[in-house]
Amino acid sequence: MQLQVIQQKIFEVRGQKVMLDFDLAELYEVPTKALKQAVKRNINRFPSDFMFELNDNEFESLRSQIVTSNRGGTRYMPFAFTEQGVAMLASVLNSPKAIRVLIFLYESV
Repeated sequence: MQLQVIQQKIFEVRGQKVMLDFDLAELYEVPTKALKQAVKRNINRFPSDFMFELNDNEFESLRSQIVTSNRGGTRYMPFAFTEQGVAMLASVLNSPKAIRVLIFLYESV
């Protein structure tokens, strides 16, 4: 895992630096659907300053910054996680990979 790759997956939305659910799912090596389900099962752990759902305009704006394709279309808007949300997500997923990624991110800052 390279820090530069991770830094390219950090975007500014609503004045906050965030990572999107599909990028975090890739880092944590879980399907995006499973990540979203874990969040929904534990939604009380994700207040609005930890995570929020992008609206159509925000996603379209970000899509121009993302160098990959439009991901084949999305049925649901992505969740955006702040630094605190990324940490909470690792604890909710509770997988060895998620914890290793979280430690790597904090050691790299």
